[in-house]
Amino acid sequence: MSSASPASPSTPAVTVVGIGADGWDGIPAASQQALLDADVLFGGPRQLELLPPACAGERVAWPSPLRPAVPGLLAAHAGRRVAVLASGDPMFYGIGRALTEVLGAGVPRVLPHPSSVSYACARLGWPLEDTEVVTLVGRPTARLGAALYDGRRLLVLSAGAATPSDVAALLREYGFGPSRIRVLEQLGGEREQRAEGTADAWDLPPGDPLNVIAIDCRRAPEALRLGAVPGLPDAAYEHDGQLTKRHVRAATLGVLAPAPGELLWDIGGGSGSVAVEWMRTHRSCRAVTVERDPARAERISGNADRLGVPGLRVVTGAAPEALAGLPTPDAVFVGGGLTVPGLLEACWEALPPGGRLVANTVTLESEALLAQWYRRHGGELVRLALAHAVPVGGFTGWRQAMPVTQWAVTKSGDEMMTGSPCTY
Repeated sequence: MSSASPASPSTPAVTVVGIGADGWDGIPAASQQALLDADVLFGGPRQLELLPPACAGERVAWPSPLRPAVPGLLAAHAGRRVAVLASGDPMFYGIGRALTEVLGAGVPRVLPHPSSVSYACARLGWPLEDTEVVTLVGRPTARLGAALYDGRRLLVLSAGAATPSDVAALLREYGFGPSRIRVLEQLGGEREQRAEGTADAWDLPPGDPLNVIAIDCRRAPEALRLGAVPGLPDAAYEHDGQLTKRHVRAATLGVLAPAPGELLWDIGGGSGSVAVEWMRTHRSCRAVTVERDPARAERISGNADRLGVPGLRVVTGAAPEALAGLPTPDAVFVGGGLTVPGLLEACWEALPPGGRLVANTVTLESEALLAQWYRRHGGELVRLALAHAVPVGGFTGWRQAMPVTQWAVTKSGDEMMTGSPCTY
């Protein structure tokens, strides 16, 4: 096979080669040839050690952190044939993503190897399409919490030898102690092996750092049940009374309409419940919650960790001043501070066309303000009234909760904010 011609200085010739624990002998001829032809070989130390001496290119170990260094490293070797080693499938939580973001989609030539997830599903007999995958590589263990549901099968991409014990501890904390854990090490290699047990009884020492964790999720009967849709039990949150209650929260998330990848501003976060459940709808959903009280802001971070969305960004400060410099939102929820001068104006101006704004209130003053914004911008103005059954002597009666007035609106493309809609 003839080697590729050298690249121009402006367009590096980059081939990304997937390799597994089976090393050189486990990759196909095309991948081997790309590595033999390369002038420069990038990879982790473990991956570079798998190559034979015949791969004579200059070997460069990735620095840490890796992602910020990629553009500079590629620029330093412009005009040379570059081969990049990746674990398994480079486009599955691998270096292939970073390279395509730098060079452009379709520019790097990608030669994949079976991923650790493919190997694991083959060993376990699990259909790949029915298996949820969560990566903990470079990410907090707490993010696994949002994926835990009774009866679900999970594959966890491990960050190292200590990850199985960390995962077992998290499962116990979340009430999933009966879950079966299988740790699959060195998949596809000569030293492939597994260890297994339940989270409740997990006491095995750390093994090989190259491992994948398979979990058969089983919830303990006494554990709090957390659903996959908005409206988690109020008991799931630590709060000081500043909490959007369960049924109102579910209605609020319904009109906020989170979609994958979208960003929410949660103004007056309280306990952070709306932002937390926004992020739980999809792992790519993002949220920033703004809370002026430091104790509440700290409590929001704790709730986010416990409920599996540690990526929730908490800004401690008063709106609208604290909104300056935040990334453009796709939706805004205002749960407090509606009558603060300039708050609604700042939120409205920040929204792009098609963005949604939802505001809830229980006070007459804020309700009057929402009514004026509703008259100007349209949308929906509704009152949510709830009653709970409570004991009345030896009988049962209804106790009314404070009604919540909610304004929900989508910003149209031709609407420009030219000033305050009122002089409240």
